[in-house]
Amino acid sequence: MGPIPWIIMSEILPVSIKGLAGSIATLSNWFSAWLVTMTANLLLDWNSGGTFTIYMLVSAFTILFVSLWVPETKGRTLEEIQRSFR
Repeated sequence: MGPIPWIIMSEILPVSIKGLAGSIATLSNWFSAWLVTMTANLLLDWNSGGTFTIYMLVSAFTILFVSLWVPETKGRTLEEIQRSFR
């Protein structure tokens, strides 16, 4: 899931907001990595099966989100991609 923010940012965002969007994407990505790192040991002490179930559900939600709301960009111009959001 790590590269998803940068892929989305580079493919679908207009040049005028890529700087701000890149900062937000990087912040959210690093915060998510920090959150997993800080909670992993605590959750593993609680229940190892439950820990991986929680992480599996988060990953499944991410796959669902990407498949439903992230547009396909192959062979499309930036203008065509932006029109699909309107």
